[in-house]
Amino acid sequence: MATKPPKGDPVQDAPQVAEPKHTAAGLPAVGHTLRVAQQQMGVRRTALTLLRVNQKDGFDCPGCAWPEPDHRHRAEFCENGAKAVAEEATLRRVTPEFFAAHPVADLAGRSGYWLGQQGRLTHPMYLAEDGTHYEPVTWERAFDIIAGEISALASPDEAVFYTSGRTSNEAAFLYQLFARELGTNNLPDCSNMCHESSGSALSETIGVGKGSVLLEDLHRADLIIVAGQNPGTNHPRMLSALEKAKANGARIISVNPLPEAGLERFKNPQTPQGMLKGTALTDLFLQVRIGGDQALFRLLNKLILETRGAVDEEFVAEHTHGYEEFAEAARAADWDATLAATGLTRAEIERALGMVLASRRTIVCWAMGLTQHKHSVPTIREVVNFLLLRGDIGRPGAGVCPVRGHSNVQGDRTMGIFERPAPAFLDALEKEFGFAPPREHGFDVVRAIRALRDGEAKVFFAMGGNFVSASPDTDVTEAAVRRARLTVHVSTKLNRSHVVTGARALILPTLGRTERDLQGGGEQFVTVEDSMGMVHASRGRLEPASRHLLSEPAIVCRLARRVLGADSKVPWEEFERDYATIRDRIARVVPGFEDFNARVARPGGFTLPHAPRDERRFPTATGKANFTAAPVEYPELPAGRLLLQTLRSHDQYNTTIYGLDDRYRGITGGRRVVLVNPEDARALGVADGSYVDLVGEWRDGVERRAPGFRVVHYPTARGCAASYYPETNVLVPLDATADTSNTPASKSVVIRLEHAAAEAPGNRAGDRPRTRPEGRLEQSATD
Repeated sequence: MATKPPKGDPVQDAPQVAEPKHTAAGLPAVGHTLRVAQQQMGVRRTALTLLRVNQKDGFDCPGCAWPEPDHRHRAEFCENGAKAVAEEATLRRVTPEFFAAHPVADLAGRSGYWLGQQGRLTHPMYLAEDGTHYEPVTWERAFDIIAGEISALASPDEAVFYTSGRTSNEAAFLYQLFARELGTNNLPDCSNMCHESSGSALSETIGVGKGSVLLEDLHRADLIIVAGQNPGTNHPRMLSALEKAKANGARIISVNPLPEAGLERFKNPQTPQGMLKGTALTDLFLQVRIGGDQALFRLLNKLILETRGAVDEEFVAEHTHGYEEFAEAARAADWDATLAATGLTRAEIERALGMVLASRRTIVCWAMGLTQHKHSVPTIREVVNFLLLRGDIGRPGAGVCPVRGHSNVQGDRTMGIFERPAPAFLDALEKEFGFAPPREHGFDVVRAIRALRDGEAKVFFAMGGNFVSASPDTDVTEAAVRRARLTVHVSTKLNRSHVVTGARALILPTLGRTERDLQGGGEQFVTVEDSMGMVHASRGRLEPASRHLLSEPAIVCRLARRVLGADSKVPWEEFERDYATIRDRIARVVPGFEDFNARVARPGGFTLPHAPRDERRFPTATGKANFTAAPVEYPELPAGRLLLQTLRSHDQYNTTIYGLDDRYRGITGGRRVVLVNPEDARALGVADGSYVDLVGEWRDGVERRAPGFRVVHYPTARGCAASYYPETNVLVPLDATADTSNTPASKSVVIRLEHAAAEAPGNRAGDRPRTRPEGRLEQSATD
């Protein structure tokens, strides 16, 4: 049977630490998956729900955006996907009685883990100005409150409309349509904080801000380079694709500051051999220093240029621009400077070069380890240079593969969730709907926080997500949000953003992916786009967690009707009644979605066009793929300091904390840990098991402190440290962002370690250290 949520916060600063694992998945993953699912859903509901995840007639996993193969396993989900489903399909409920028993001040003192464990939201809730508790409110009154605040704004640009990657294509299209008919492009989204750097670099160099490979390309590749990514935790189903690639003869190079179990050996729980023996994945591990990736790829490019016959001269001549300037910069790459920037040896780089030269089809995959630095955009451009040299774009088994995080973050951008929309998209909207959308660029995430901080934005509306916890510079972000007149969150579950509020606040509960969506036109489905541009349907089957829930499209349509009134040129009522009518309009506005309803009705959906992949056509300003020649950058580290990367634990997806373990890294029962190379730790005088404060250092001179972290001696790259977010987001300055993309530089934070004030471990129970009277609490079936 399902268990009740924990009454008190477990402590998070006194973990047990063992040796890191060297194998991912296998029987432990199966056992953990079933245990978590049973705790949240019970046995029968677990079986009914998990067997529908990622099936052609089922629902899309609300976790990551990794694509599904055409021929699917009966259990087409991973451990972390099952956790995401279990938390959405949980039998636990957060009712008005819960809010009556818990003042907002109490909830604000709880950890994100505890908040998320309480279960599904059941009613719209309202926090009045100077109120102490959320109270139930009707949907009509909720929309009246929002409409009143928006109508009182001096300009539509004083409203911010944020989007999480969980939002469906249909809801995202309606959401941006509403914002633009209102008159603003203030449409920040979670992509601003993750793969914005990828989109910026790829749009400039190949003309499309998405990856150029399909799942079958991974299976055909000779060489796969996985850089700045931990698929074992963040995209576990990717391991099956890497396993198949290895079986087909591919070799894999892993480039990362940390060794990760998922890239060492994968025990596929779907096959007997996989469970027993597993597959060794990585052939060469390059333990690069944080931020050294651009220097590495620049030197590899120099070495390719110096190798007779290594450059695909026909491809370069026919399909590229800027080669001579790039080649001049690459030939100037220096061995000593590269070794200093990367921390690698000459022998390691030469071995990598040999594997590159032996490959006729190379794919480079990456994630946040490349996208969240000041120099992320030039780093990804250098990856593109690397592939262009060998003709590895527009060839089967080769190309760029930015691995997106949340399940529809790429689809949301395709639907127009973007603060800097293309003129052609706005032209199409105007032609289809008969209003003139705004042309001035809006706020991205960082600029939205500044606007809230400075009083330039007064209403904040979030379609999903956990904005406060996901954003950088936690203290600044929270203070900024509290300056808003109204904060609104469309959510399935409780999170910290619900307790860090404006003067007034609303929580609007919505259907999850797992749930049946009945509207006036009958049962509805929604669609999503995965990380490789595949679009397919998602159909929930469970009864909604509460009869008071509305779907995301219904919420947008009703809000738009209330705010825009009878003068709106958009048929909102029709859209709410029948989502097929939304898709008909998408088909006429968004390229690649022609005949949308018919194509998505086919099992498995359809693939969006991608000119560089499909026809080696590059829709850039030059009409060709562009080589670039940026100066090589890497973080400078003062003496006695470390370079911190924020990362996820294995019991975590984005800001959602499923548990307090990081099984593959050997950490159980806590999250307030900092991973430090033993040699660095000895030089700094910090023993394994000691407690330190992490103190950020940046050019503004502001002290940013994350107190009370247990030191774990760990095989990180020298000079580098790692710790979990959102606890360490407080250390990331709001203005420390990537050039061009404005993405927070969360993977290269200069810190110093200071011995923590004397305090017995076991008293810190949450995202921020504080003493709680109940001491150490464990979750059980009864508490």
